[in-house]
Amino acid sequence: MTVEQAASRERLRYPEGDIVVISGLPGSGKSTLMRRTRPPEEVLLIDSQYVRERWARKLGARLPYAVYRPLVRIDHYARLRIAVRAGGSLVVHDCGTLPWVRWWLTRQARRYGRGVHVVVLDVPAEVARERQERRGRVVSRYAFVRHRWAHRRLLDWARAGRPAVGCDSVLVLDGQAAGALRSISFG
Repeated sequence: MTVEQAASRERLRYPEGDIVVISGLPGSGKSTLMRRTRPPEEVLLIDSQYVRERWARKLGARLPYAVYRPLVRIDHYARLRIAVRAGGSLVVHDCGTLPWVRWWLTRQARRYGRGVHVVVLDVPAEVARERQERRGRVVSRYAFVRHRWAHRRLLDWARAGRPAVGCDSVLVLDGQAAGALRSISFG
């Protein structure tokens, strides 16, 4: 496994059929980075925010998110399971608070002969919080504290070269390096 603190680069390229897990604080730019995947029609993107928005459209403003959050999570993990089994290149949004998700992904990837690469966004908490406010999707103070704790652990593990058993590579991007990145591709 390789662990790298990335200087600015414009492109990331991974082997065809592998899984890239993008992790970071809420507001760090995970979804933005996922949208830079090329070609977008050939790579499956699994982002829990897309699932949440789909459920919000179905339910409208009738229910607060806290009520249907378990449905969103079940739906998200079911989609993730199907995508891993289906094969093909895959980019996954990972909030980082549930280490078992990365463990499960690496185990399933190995089972199907696929590699797993983790990209960790290292954006200061104040910057992530400001971006949340700007986009109008702010996580609760309690949830953000949990995210910060889990993210710090993930960064410490990544820098020590031991983020998750079974990962092929780990790349840590600060805000500047993430902003300079123009594409993630496979092949």
